[in-house]
Amino acid sequence: MNLDGIDVFVKVAQVGSFSGAARVMKMPVTTVSGKVAQLEKRLGVTLIHRTTRKLNLTSAGEAYFKRCVRALEEVRAGESEIASSKTAPEGLLRITAPVDAGHLLLAPIIRDYLKQYPKTQIEMILTGRRVDLVTEGVDLAVRAGKLHDSNLIARKFIETQGHFYASPAYIKKMGAPKHPRDLKSHQLMRFTVLPETLRFTNGKDDFDVKFDGRLAVDDVEMLKIFVQAGDGIGLIPRFLCPADEASGKMVRVLPQWSFGSFTLNFVYPPQRFVDPRVRSFMEFALKPQYRID
Repeated sequence: MNLDGIDVFVKVAQVGSFSGAARVMKMPVTTVSGKVAQLEKRLGVTLIHRTTRKLNLTSAGEAYFKRCVRALEEVRAGESEIASSKTAPEGLLRITAPVDAGHLLLAPIIRDYLKQYPKTQIEMILTGRRVDLVTEGVDLAVRAGKLHDSNLIARKFIETQGHFYASPAYIKKMGAPKHPRDLKSHQLMRFTVLPETLRFTNGKDDFDVKFDGRLAVDDVEMLKIFVQAGDGIGLIPRFLCPADEASGKMVRVLPQWSFGSFTLNFVYPPQRFVDPRVRSFMEFALKPQYRID
């Protein structure tokens, strides 16, 4: 396929004459008319009615012109994206994330990213609120669980396991469950990002657990406060708990059981091509040194 001939045809149709297109494209009129003639020969149809006074597109030419305009726009946008990817990112990037994910996951990534790309600036919005990316002008979000807005694009950031945790005082008072079925006699607390019923496995057997406890929160840090206070057993992503386990504030319950994966995604508004700043940050954050178990 000769895109050069298509480009010439589109310009002739837009300008309305071979001479005008030749002037804009800085090439001889004979070259312009020759390229259009070659295109018509290849397609086997007449695209332009030629008269001494003006040019008119045929019905086939009209339909082909509309498609060619869109195709050339895509090609030029793609070339622009590739060109921008070869240069260092610059400018402001606005990112929103849950507070805990910002502290434990994004902080070291952002520090290294700003060092590597000195022409970039980052504004972090740490909140449990689901920010409207489009109306609030936010470029990128980190969100847990399933994507609720089908108009947004998601890319997996991290995947880890979730485990049951309780305080030593709670275990001393209520005892430690030996099997997921024993959880029915305990006070369960749920992270609302997770579904109410989860399937747990120990590698051999599966068991469904329904979280019908009295407390459900959308903030993991608050959930940890209730767990550490001895109010019940909470299901928490593993990467958020090493320090609490090491300090003895929380202990893992049913250590041989897990519910599979807990996913955090990068989420961004749909665009014909991903903003170079967004793409650059996501690629940086997905480097092996920032992975967690």
